[in-house]
Amino acid sequence: MSSARTSAAAVVLLATAAVGLSACSDPGANAAGNNNAPSPSATVAGKVFNLSPQQDRFPVTEDPAAAALVPDAVKADGKLTVAVSPNAAPLAVYASDSKTPVGNEVDIAVAVAQKLGLKADIVPTSWENWPLGVESGKYEAVISNVTVTEARKEKFDFASYRSDKLGFYAKSDSPITSISKPADVAGKKIIVGSGTNQESILLAWDAENKKAGLPPVQFQYYDDDSASTLALQSGRADLTLGPNATAAYKAANTGQTKLVGLLDGGWPLKANIAVGTKKGNGFAKAAQAALNDLIQDGTYGKILDRWGLTAEAVQHSELNPPGLPKK
Repeated sequence: MSSARTSAAAVVLLATAAVGLSACSDPGANAAGNNNAPSPSATVAGKVFNLSPQQDRFPVTEDPAAAALVPDAVKADGKLTVAVSPNAAPLAVYASDSKTPVGNEVDIAVAVAQKLGLKADIVPTSWENWPLGVESGKYEAVISNVTVTEARKEKFDFASYRSDKLGFYAKSDSPITSISKPADVAGKKIIVGSGTNQESILLAWDAENKKAGLPPVQFQYYDDDSASTLALQSGRADLTLGPNATAAYKAANTGQTKLVGLLDGGWPLKANIAVGTKKGNGFAKAAQAALNDLIQDGTYGKILDRWGLTAEAVQHSELNPPGLPKK
């Protein structure tokens, strides 16, 4: 694995649920046991995740040009206060000490802060509390799987750093190898979270198939990850559809599932995951500059690879990119 040094014990977290998450909401919603501390273990799929408190992150050099863009109010104390929700690996989760947030979002936060000549102050918070915290100035940024929407852009500024992707996953020995269009899901038994963005997309695909005279999708809903995993492994279900990040982590950990298709989280529109900041305070521009420097020097790619998220990489950070439309 291309990652930072793992002088501390490399450990893995038992899989968190992937099927019940909305593509633009709390990454830990409906996750089974996602607040439990991980126990030392080795993966069986060849991907090792370091979830110890000692992360030995990739070295980052300050970018003076980007640092010059940081508003005085933010740089005053030399810290960048970032809200994260440690509810779902590999995005953010508590380490094996049950108190230190680690994960992709934490690594991004630390790297952005260092590029800007600041020290990251990572503040764990429940996902639903970040909007008020950012608006009030309690948090100078949120890095917590936040999808850009037009409604959110009315209150916050954004600098994108990841594509919002949904993944179709099948049992590792399934004959299904590719899902790329509505016809591919016709007649399939698919596990999806009720009321989620991914369910809406799958319903649209199913409607298109029915108009074309194709067999309907057989929708399956489960309240917990254990039940959905059993359904997939036993053959009662053919596929799951949910946020790719957590599903990819689970696949790497267990070796029991495989990715067979990716969708934009806002299908048919592109959806962006972004650093969120208070509207009009100027920090989003600095975050964008830091992210683009991290992309150019290769650190960004190493961070995503470290957490198994290379498929969600962006070529460059955008300032307030088009958001998903209001419903």
